Amino acid sequence: MVEAVRVRTPASAANLGPGFDCMGAALTLYNEFCFSLLPDEGSLDIDLKGIDVVHLTTDADNLAYKSFKRLYDRLGKKTPGVKIEIDMEIPLTRGLGSSATAIVAGLVAANHLAESPLSQTELMELAIAIEGFPDNVVPALLGGCHLATKDEGGWLICDIPWHETIIPVVAIPNFELSTADARRILPSGYDRQDAIFNISHIGLLVRGLETGNPEWLKRGMEDRIHQPYRKTLIPGYDEVKQAAIEAGALGVAISGAGPTLIAFVNADRGTEVGTAMVESWKTHGIHVDALSLMLDRKGTTVETVELE
Repeated sequence: MVEAVRVRTPASAANLGPGFDCMGAALTLYNEFCFSLLPDEGSLDIDLKGIDVVHLTTDADNLAYKSFKRLYDRLGKKTPGVKIEIDMEIPLTRGLGSSATAIVAGLVAANHLAESPLSQTELMELAIAIEGFPDNVVPALLGGCHLATKDEGGWLICDIPWHETIIPVVAIPNFELSTADARRILPSGYDRQDAIFNISHIGLLVRGLETGNPEWLKRGMEDRIHQPYRKTLIPGYDEVKQAAIEAGALGVAISGAGPTLIAFVNADRGTEVGTAMVESWKTHGIHVDALSLMLDRKGTTVETVELE
């Protein structure tokens, strides 16, 4: 019987441009989790290291553990004792899907330790149920860029081709923005023309990602559903976006609920665009970390750990 597993789960940029609550991409920045079974049923030991760990709990409210337990509840089994070691590289409440990594890792680890009774599709549906939305957990689990939709037939996940020349650059400011706050600022209804605008622009974005066409990418990242409202919570948004475009970005959008901004660039412009965003935000007294990443195409990986 497998007694310990190591799970590696990527960051994700959700709500890409007009793809509000339905579109996201996995990025090459990771949280790692090691789950080791303990002999005493229901016992829990959590060790933390990395960034922002002071904000994480080490009790039963820890999201990775809650998701781990959720899977055993789904199976109708008692949750075994477990030690969870978490190594954080993805900052919290910055719009890069850190909570999604905990949800996915907890489910994947529990499923593996329980000898894989659930399929990947079942794991994905359970992750969406816990998170409430698909746009972070789907790419975190599957890797790549995906569009998710649901109707009476259930969830349908559409893989979006990503042109090899497109490099995502993320600019991560040193302040937090909660998803709850970012949702509260949104209106309760929208004008028909705004809805039509987003429908047409998500088509542009999908084709831009597939082909690398710079004009389609630039215009395809615009939307009227969430970014015009959420940008008011991000000091310097307009100036930073303009600086990135002038430095060669093919398109700029809020990553997730923000405040991180993601820019699509060609490989030879990553440093310049990242620097431009950092310098622009600096004029507002805001420190920023800019990272040139890649699209993660593997998603969550799991491996068995040999216990000493």
